[in-house]
Amino acid sequence: MLVACSNLCFTHLELKDALRTMREMHFAKVDLALHEHGPHLKPSEVHKDVGRVAIRLRAENLPVAAFHFAPADPFGPEGRAHLYSSCRLARILAVPVMTVAAAPTGSDFEAEVARLTDWCRVATGEGVILTAETHSETLTADPEAAKELCRRVPGLGLTLDPSHYLVGPHAGVNYDSLYKHVKHVRLRDSGKKPDEFQVRIGQGDLDYSRILTQLEGNRYDRTLTVDFRNRADSPFPVEPEVRKLKYLLESQV
Repeated sequence: MLVACSNLCFTHLELKDALRTMREMHFAKVDLALHEHGPHLKPSEVHKDVGRVAIRLRAENLPVAAFHFAPADPFGPEGRAHLYSSCRLARILAVPVMTVAAAPTGSDFEAEVARLTDWCRVATGEGVILTAETHSETLTADPEAAKELCRRVPGLGLTLDPSHYLVGPHAGVNYDSLYKHVKHVRLRDSGKKPDEFQVRIGQGDLDYSRILTQLEGNRYDRTLTVDFRNRADSPFPVEPEVRKLKYLLESQV
């Protein structure tokens, strides 16, 4: 397993500088957010000129482990069109995984199965694995619902973010049955209190050893992403925690 870094760890920097910082920290790859309302590369930019974006990213000399896709309208035709363009970019750059958010908690499950089935066809047509991220505010907040989505949607995998099963409406739930569906992983340290979704390394309750053991037991050989979000209200500097988690993960894989 290789250790990657999310560009959302460095939202205070321009994308070029964020990628340079990751190279200087010797990350193997970047987990690149394509967020329409994010600070860096947007799905609409990709859709406008896929080739130009591909050239731009290749020039940065940092391979992309996965795209984290968040269009302005994930449930309409524009979102689907932007997904297609982003999957074309993934094919050009040999990016294996496209992570998307499932519909919000309480959404119509059958409608979500239909949407993700359609999106999986788009991704598979470009040779890309589509994954739904585990998130406390979407249908995947419940591990059983996440597992059912994978069962009902051909080709769908999961991007495991275990913090959402430590903090949130399903805090403490057993999610071991999801590991066989995991195609990508994002990690930070988290406590068990509502305000401890992101804490300093060593101050949280995330059991990295157990997570890695479960992944290895399910023959996971893909990337682990360091995903400390750089927020304006963060009570501590994020960059040292990014570095510490990188070393911690590398020491265990």
